[in-house]
Amino acid sequence: MRSSAQRPNAHKEHRRKEMKLTFVTRPSPLALWQTRWVMQALQQAHPGLVCQEKVVSTLGDRILDKPLPKIGGKGLFTQELECELLSQVADCAVHSLKDLPVESAPGLVIGCIPPRAEARDALISKRGYTLETLPPASVVGTSSLRRAAQVLAARPDLTTLSLRGNVDTRLRKALEGPYDAVILAGAGLLRLGLEAHVTQWLPLETMLPAPAQGALAVQCRADDKDTLALLAALEHAPTRAAVTAERQFLFKLGGGCAVPVAAFASLSAEQPANIRLTGLVASPDGKLVVRVTGEGPDALTLGSELACDALAQGADALLPMIADCNPL
Repeated sequence: MRSSAQRPNAHKEHRRKEMKLTFVTRPSPLALWQTRWVMQALQQAHPGLVCQEKVVSTLGDRILDKPLPKIGGKGLFTQELECELLSQVADCAVHSLKDLPVESAPGLVIGCIPPRAEARDALISKRGYTLETLPPASVVGTSSLRRAAQVLAARPDLTTLSLRGNVDTRLRKALEGPYDAVILAGAGLLRLGLEAHVTQWLPLETMLPAPAQGALAVQCRADDKDTLALLAALEHAPTRAAVTAERQFLFKLGGGCAVPVAAFASLSAEQPANIRLTGLVASPDGKLVVRVTGEGPDALTLGSELACDALAQGADALLPMIADCNPL
């Protein structure tokens, strides 16, 4: 017979094994892949954990005939998911962190950030062109002003054209549509097993990614201590440090304006305690580009300082060029 001192521990173990989490997710193949990857990783870390998914369509999923900056508002791919969390219909939402507004919705928190995947962008051309070999006046498809600006900065003789849809839809348009090439986030292609279509992995010197590109964020309610304790198993501190610096750079520049903003950070090879951050602000036509680089031990301080450096070097003149601020 077990002693009374053992029974509470046994009860806690029983509750842990019966723990259940509901994940709300967008309907796209990539969103489903990312959500299921997180669920499987959590179940491996916590034997007995039960995970289920609920699919919800967001504004960004429903409006596909307009470029993202023209739809308006923050959180085009996240607001409906956040409502499910706040109403306690769901416990967690898995986001591509680059799509998540810099300021968290009241009552919500990023419970964990797993290890980052590929951060670079990839160029896909049905004729095998690279960015350097595309013929003059070629059409490059992209849904991002950040990508379009950097394409035009490198190749002002090219034309950019809006490209919307899920990863598989955009890939099909690349192979069948009116584009000579398209640019997509490399992480999504790798996660869906579509990397064989990549013609060129664009170097960071040419195409700096969106802040937090390639990273996932698992969002939950800030007061849900049980869920936060479970999510801690997937936390990757180096990735959080890097993306925090990148998102702070964006935040200090206005927090998601439609003017192209890019950033990439990593831990310094020479001083692992330091973060090395490169940030970029460009005019939509790519004619004006401000690029800054710095290093430091604190992500928030580094992101803030580099944003100030960018503003001092002329980014303040670029930011008002599109008055209505929308997420990229």
